[in-house]
Amino acid sequence: MGLFDRLFGKKEEPKIEEVVKEALENLDLSEDVESSLTEAEELPQEEAEVESSEESLLEEEDNQETVEESQNSEPVVEVSQEEVEELLNSEEVPEEENTELLETVEENNSEILEAETPQAEETVQEKYDRSLKKTRTGFGARLNAFFANFRSVDEEFFEELEELLIMSDVGVQVASNLTDELRYEAKLENAKKPDALRRVIIEKLVELYEKDGSYDESIHFQDGLTVMLFVGVNGVGKTTSIGKLAHRYKQAGKKVMLVAADTFRAGAVAQLAEWGRRVDVPVVTGPEKADPASVVFDGMERAVAEGIDILMIDTAGRLQNKDNLMAELEKIGRIIKRVVPEAPHETFLALDASTGQNALVQAKEFSKITPLTGIVLTKIDGTARGGVVLAIREELNIPVKLIGFGEKIDDIGEFNSENFMKGLLEGLI
Repeated sequence: MGLFDRLFGKKEEPKIEEVVKEALENLDLSEDVESSLTEAEELPQEEAEVESSEESLLEEEDNQETVEESQNSEPVVEVSQEEVEELLNSEEVPEEENTELLETVEENNSEILEAETPQAEETVQEKYDRSLKKTRTGFGARLNAFFANFRSVDEEFFEELEELLIMSDVGVQVASNLTDELRYEAKLENAKKPDALRRVIIEKLVELYEKDGSYDESIHFQDGLTVMLFVGVNGVGKTTSIGKLAHRYKQAGKKVMLVAADTFRAGAVAQLAEWGRRVDVPVVTGPEKADPASVVFDGMERAVAEGIDILMIDTAGRLQNKDNLMAELEKIGRIIKRVVPEAPHETFLALDASTGQNALVQAKEFSKITPLTGIVLTKIDGTARGGVVLAIREELNIPVKLIGFGEKIDDIGEFNSENFMKGLLEGLI
């Protein structure tokens, strides 16, 4: 079964035989009810009187129990509020005591409300649904308006659809490929009405992401030390993502260490150090303007000596000076391999989803500078441009491996394409 069928299932219209059968069953039920009523009317008068007396006794017992329960379970809040009103109307109670009583009642009410409505922890799918709401509703509104404007499938229909997809940040290549495939499908199925292609559009979007059905979304954790190198321009949420991941992995029982290798920006070092203090993990830093590779070397040696499970390295993101950045990252890579030859095990590019097609441009540029194993997609909850994931998948074939759902410390997780596509497209069919 393909990804689309797993997500949305196969929707089929009920057969006419099933509709007729259901109608006949309903008729049989009504006849049974009428016959049972007739039999009830033919009961002997004595049995009817006995049943009537038994029912009246049961009703009296139920009423008595209801009265007793209501007396025993009178709400505490209502009684306390009545007492407060009486005391407030009385001239004998000082004003200070009135205030204390009001505060006590308010605290009791708030505690009762909290007890009645416990805050359930969000599931992973709920986080996807919440964070993709803006993208889903924006795309859905445009798609619905698009279908409302067209009465037939013609060339203008496909041109407008391609423009709509580009505006949804799925990428020019994705939009072009999708419209070409839809032209073929429309001819094959002789589709005349736009609504006939609605489900096909969603199905094609899923297929474009699915490609050959193989996903490399899992993070390559090692039995010993796992080294993760993070790259990305300033301001995309790279350092924040590292801090949240440190919290996540530590909560899972891992020994975590961070390395502040963006030594040319004092704010970056201070930010990572603050995250280390907040989540209680060690952070390796160097003197201001120190060689980033030397700080990485210190971090690698400490990680090996202290038996660290996960080492995360924060690097500079000065994309405007690509030659220097490339030389710096190459040097950091050599230093890492000097200590652990097969490392880094993951090289993550952090991208801000709210930048849309600009994020795709950054991904292309960084992929030229250093080999990337995955993407950390941040700020997905604050944008309607989540479709950029499809563009990255189609044009670069770099898997998204981590996704940020929001601002809370636990709003980060490993990317799951099925959860993502379900959160992005559900409700549009």
